[in-house]
Amino acid sequence: MYAILDIETTGGKFNEEGITEVAIYRFDGHTVVDQFISLVNPEREIQEFVVKLTGINNKMLRNAPKFHEVAKRIVEITDNCIIVAHNASFDYRVLKTEFSRLGYDYFRNTLCTVSLSKKLIPEQPSYSLGKLCRGLGIPITDRHRANGDAFATVKLFKLILEKDHGKDIIQRTIKYVDNRNHKLKIKAIIQELPETEGVFYVHNEEGKVIFLGRGKNVRSELNKLFLKDSRRAVKIREKVDTVTYEETGNQLFTRLKYYLELDKLKPKHNIIRKRKLTTRNFANDHFLIINNGRIPEEKSVILIEHNQVIGYAFTNLSYQTDQIEILKNVLTPIENKMLAKTIIKNYLVTNNVDKIVRYELENNL
Repeated sequence: MYAILDIETTGGKFNEEGITEVAIYRFDGHTVVDQFISLVNPEREIQEFVVKLTGINNKMLRNAPKFHEVAKRIVEITDNCIIVAHNASFDYRVLKTEFSRLGYDYFRNTLCTVSLSKKLIPEQPSYSLGKLCRGLGIPITDRHRANGDAFATVKLFKLILEKDHGKDIIQRTIKYVDNRNHKLKIKAIIQELPETEGVFYVHNEEGKVIFLGRGKNVRSELNKLFLKDSRRAVKIREKVDTVTYEETGNQLFTRLKYYLELDKLKPKHNIIRKRKLTTRNFANDHFLIINNGRIPEEKSVILIEHNQVIGYAFTNLSYQTDQIEILKNVLTPIENKMLAKTIIKNYLVTNNVDKIVRYELENNL
């Protein structure tokens, strides 16, 4: 679980700042499950340059709650969460400072979307939140206000998770803690999974993926796996510590994600058969495959250029599919292009997709 947040402050000397606004989204890796947004009376003057930047002034905060009045809510919404923020060291330091003034030791693990973006979305001209979101086609409103920046960070972090091929972020997540017996732990794991189409990852205590599964109903597929009495199923059941998942929205994305992840992760308890890769080209050199996404207003997109599968993405913004350069920024790139091509070609032989959009490179749609 993650607590994605943004904090606005009074400015001033290091460790003497006061919080003027806070926005926190509790995020389970897929959807926002809780949120807290509030102005805060810092009980000190706001620096003039900060007023010009944020639009927040002392008059606005006169009747706002003081930090000690919102502290309990912040503790609750961030409980058992990793703090995620754009420049997390700043937000976390300010938050810890405010709690220390109350005599409370506040400790959370943190992730910074600046450093994560530099690793997983390289070669961007700028990694400031506004310019980065603009380059990725992520809408951002109320810039330099806590709610606007925090919500944009949610969208950015969701993209980062999708681009994290090796599941490094997942492996840094707080370990699942359950003092009950292992059967009850497994039951709890199953109940937390959705009844939607996708792929799921079974992790051991070290966070390593030991089995990869897929299905139209993730919860049902994992339940069936744990009910089996085969030697392999028993070993998976004994070693499971956590199960994470990714919704795919359609069968093509499920197949593509599953086989690409098998090839990359090579989980110990999967049976991996060698596939015969196609040498035949697509009928067109440059096109998009557009299909339904994970929610009604979303679309899944696969980009093919020069007869190679470049990458895939989920989008609910039409201009991301109308402008190839923006689309490329949000794509999850595909390394094993021959395998991806084989999976897609085999699928298209017997199945339909919502739309195929052909284009010329020089025209960019």
